[in-house]
Amino acid sequence: MILEFIFRWAHVLFGITWIGLLYYFNFIQGEYFKEAEADAKADAVKKLAPRALWWFRWGAMFTFLTGLYLLHSVGATKNMMAMPFIWMGALAGIFMFLNVWLIIWPNQKIVLGLAEGDGPAAAAKAGLASRTNTLLSGPMLMGMLGSKHPFMGAGSDAGFYIVIAIIVALEANAIVGKMGPMASVKGVIHSSVALTAVLGALLVLV
Repeated sequence: MILEFIFRWAHVLFGITWIGLLYYFNFIQGEYFKEAEADAKADAVKKLAPRALWWFRWGAMFTFLTGLYLLHSVGATKNMMAMPFIWMGALAGIFMFLNVWLIIWPNQKIVLGLAEGDGPAAAAKAGLASRTNTLLSGPMLMGMLGSKHPFMGAGSDAGFYIVIAIIVALEANAIVGKMGPMASVKGVIHSSVALTAVLGALLVLV
């Protein structure tokens, strides 16, 4: 029990670091870069962004690792249907982690000049994955919290499968799709809240 508590504490701490920086990139830094003077932007790209991305990607890594332990410790790996909210949050979190390490960071290295490649194309790929992570952060958090409330587990297997299909489809869009309503800060916030409500309703009511 003590070990599980320590991992829960660490999972939340690393998660705060990761998601806090995700919101910083999407809500603050990205908007600032659109308006910044060339010299100020160049300085931030050289000195600020690499530091923030270091904490961002390692926050994601340790959130993921502690989350894997917790999935096993609570028995979620034995019966997915018994813990639909945990698995909704876990699947969203796993895709978000993969987006960080396989899409966002590799492409940001190109944007920052740390690797060779097409800068504008890399920025677009990283931006879409980052916006998708912001979109999925709402359902991920609901999944973390919802499992502790008995009234939020009364749905059917059908609702669970629909939720999984939606999350997988959104991840596919992160790889080969378009921004759509996620293009603006207001749009991605509203989309995340709406997605959270829809997925939660599917798990409880369907």
